[in-house]
Amino acid sequence: MIKYSLICEKGHDFESWFADSAAYDKQAKRKLIGCPLCGSSQVEKAIMAPRLSASAKKRPATTAPAAETPAPVAATPAPQKAPVAMISPQEQEIRAKLKELREHLTKNADNVGPKFPEEARKMHYGEIEHRSIYGMASSDEAKDLAEEGIEFHPLPVLPDERN
Repeated sequence: MIKYSLICEKGHDFESWFADSAAYDKQAKRKLIGCPLCGSSQVEKAIMAPRLSASAKKRPATTAPAAETPAPVAATPAPQKAPVAMISPQEQEIRAKLKELREHLTKNADNVGPKFPEEARKMHYGEIEHRSIYGMASSDEAKDLAEEGIEFHPLPVLPDERN
């Protein structure tokens, strides 16, 4: 397991555990990692301080001359906390159904990627035949589609799929 410090496009810092660095890369590429505060999937690794080994901590410190006073140590900010919850068996069942729904949608629809807004408009206005599609849309694109009366729904994303 590996823990990464991450930061979203809005500057929210958070941490997440991954099986290995390849698991992080795979999830990041598929935009499955999301900020727990704002939900943004525009996430990247933050700069992390190296962890010192135990042997480095056990080395005797050199003593400074008595006349010198040590430099003040800057206080490190407390890590930002993310909302968490314990879920009931009923909620676990709902999560399983949402995961099943997502899998059904992605198996039975065409992935149009970033062309989602364009394809949705073409279907809505009768330029192409209606079919099930999924893809990517920015919040501005989604807002524009909704204002045009084009019905769409975000794919359910469960927290464990983001981490």
